[in-house]
Amino acid sequence: MTSTKLYTIIFAFLFVSATVQVLVEFAGLSYWLAFGLIMVLSAVKAVIVAAYFQHLRWEPRSLTYLVGIGLAAALALTLAASYSIL
Repeated sequence: MTSTKLYTIIFAFLFVSATVQVLVEFAGLSYWLAFGLIMVLSAVKAVIVAAYFQHLRWEPRSLTYLVGIGLAAALALTLAASYSIL
């Protein structure tokens, strides 16, 4: 059985990091600094969601690596799309 306390802590972390992302957007930082901060926060949130809410933490490592490759591909496509906007 999973711990309700653990899921509450994860929820609070995800909520706070989403709030920080919004604050970064409105902080008036340079584009690349804001972009970098938001991408780092998004990657951390994606890993936490995959690990705990999709239960990859308790799956075999090969499945975790497979999902990690998909995450890396999505990140690469996001970066490529950001260059096409400029």
